[in-house]
Amino acid sequence: MRPNARLTERRAAPGEVLVVLPTFNEKENLERVVTGVRHLGHDVLVVDDSSPDGTGEIADGIAAGDDRVRVLHRERKLGIGSAYEDAFRVGLAEGSALFVEMDADGSHRAQDLDSIVDAARGCGGLAIGSRYMRGGSVEGWPAHRLLLSHGANVYCRTLLGLRVRDCTSGFRCYTRDLLSGISLDEVVSQGYSFQIEMVHRTVRLGYPVVEVPIHFEDRVAGASKVSQGEIRRALWTVLRLSMSR
Repeated sequence: MRPNARLTERRAAPGEVLVVLPTFNEKENLERVVTGVRHLGHDVLVVDDSSPDGTGEIADGIAAGDDRVRVLHRERKLGIGSAYEDAFRVGLAEGSALFVEMDADGSHRAQDLDSIVDAARGCGGLAIGSRYMRGGSVEGWPAHRLLLSHGANVYCRTLLGLRVRDCTSGFRCYTRDLLSGISLDEVVSQGYSFQIEMVHRTVRLGYPVVEVPIHFEDRVAGASKVSQGEIRRALWTVLRLSMSR
């Protein structure tokens, strides 16, 4: 665990599925999202990067009333990729079998969660909640954002030789075997390109990748964390990965 990070104590044996929710200023959304996940019976690990809006304190309050919710507090904003890496290390050390990435802003629906988990369990590799396959959809995005997302996926598929329709989706599930095979210390992406790099590494290791259709809903409250600089860094990361093929 990183220096100065603080993980709330475990009060229950780990379950099969660990759902990781990275947060930064998600006070309007967090409780609703956690409630949806816990209704399905899965463990939750909130990774909060010292949100100035008090999200970390809200997460602590939820955890105090539910033995299967824990919080990893980090001292500053370190990026979504590193949040998942830190959470995966916790789950691997404690014995979780399936590891879910899920947004805490409400754009990923709890009713789509178990189909993704079941697909990962069945294939033994990575299951991705896909917006861009038959049965998938996006609600609430303007045309330019949809075009950007579609373009980013075409770029990834072309440069990395991937057949995955939604390489950038942040709603997905990894098996323990897959994460143990990926050397997290060697992952170079710390921002949103983390999603792309993890698909790339999964394919290079020979693990299956399956896609499950999801309905993506734009966040109800709060602001998107994806900046223009983040997008540029992601495109550059994909180019670097393509040169190492």
